[in-house]
Amino acid sequence: MSSGMKNEGGLWRVLYVVLLGQSVSFSMALMSFTSSLSANLGVSAPLALAFSAYLPLTLVFGSILLYRRQKLQISWYWYALLAFVDVQGNFFVNKAFQFSSITSVTILDCATVIWVIILTWFFLGTKYSLWQFLGAALCVSGLCLVLLSDSGVGGGGGTNPVLGDALVIAGTCFFAFSNVGEEYCVKKVGRIEVIAMLGLFGMLVSLIEMALFEFKTLKSISWSAEVILIFAGFGISGFLFTSLTPLVLQASGATLFNLSLLTADMWAVVIRVFLYHQKVDWLYYVSFIFVGIGLVVYSKTEKYSNELPKLENNEPDQPYQLLPEEGARV
Repeated sequence: MSSGMKNEGGLWRVLYVVLLGQSVSFSMALMSFTSSLSANLGVSAPLALAFSAYLPLTLVFGSILLYRRQKLQISWYWYALLAFVDVQGNFFVNKAFQFSSITSVTILDCATVIWVIILTWFFLGTKYSLWQFLGAALCVSGLCLVLLSDSGVGGGGGTNPVLGDALVIAGTCFFAFSNVGEEYCVKKVGRIEVIAMLGLFGMLVSLIEMALFEFKTLKSISWSAEVILIFAGFGISGFLFTSLTPLVLQASGATLFNLSLLTADMWAVVIRVFLYHQKVDWLYYVSFIFVGIGLVVYSKTEKYSNELPKLENNEPDQPYQLLPEEGARV
């Protein structure tokens, strides 16, 4: 194969990953927007919001899995653990909207990058170049500027922005474990099984925690058409986000995936300025520059050789296997 064809193939792969990443980023911005709207209406039900996203995942991808009659390739308790971690991440981040602004929450999501680099380095054996570390460091510098703004220098907005920032950072720790675990599972067995099981156990975990911690809150909510639409909007955007995420993880990995999500910050600023009519501190714009440069630096030096071994048939999703009783009827 000529070098020109290789370069062209590499360019198309980069464009594919970037477009996928931006689709996921837009879905994440919609999730932040709907979660922020629920907080503005005084609806404090982060677990119920998470449930609204896991439910359609279970119905759609669970149905596909049942139709295939495919045996689980990974034990169910690993999926239960992965879902538990993911639910906690959703809880902390959605809860943060009660105390901080939408821009702070979305920008601070880049803290996930730090934890993902650490986890993939130790557990998946991913190697990073100095340029990749530089790119990630620039993104983290943007995070520090947001913390500086919300601590009082620029007035980040919200009833208690520092508490909100702490909740987001706690949520990013859980999301990092979830992203790395999901990357490993997707590259081992394909996305259908992973999404179906994540949706099923995520729905069960969030339902149990709702019964324990949000029962009174849910009873006190005035279920108007606006509130129902907000939950539906979060569910749809969450469905898109989780459905597309494995494709990005399969094509690039958890680190570049989280770096790609940083462009959701731009959508958050648009929402805050044009819909909430709030002013954005100048430190946010500086942080955008740091994040943007960091993303470009990391993406330019990203190599796609650190993937887990693919399935033997090299298909993105492993074809289902006939169960013994089904094979007997053929």
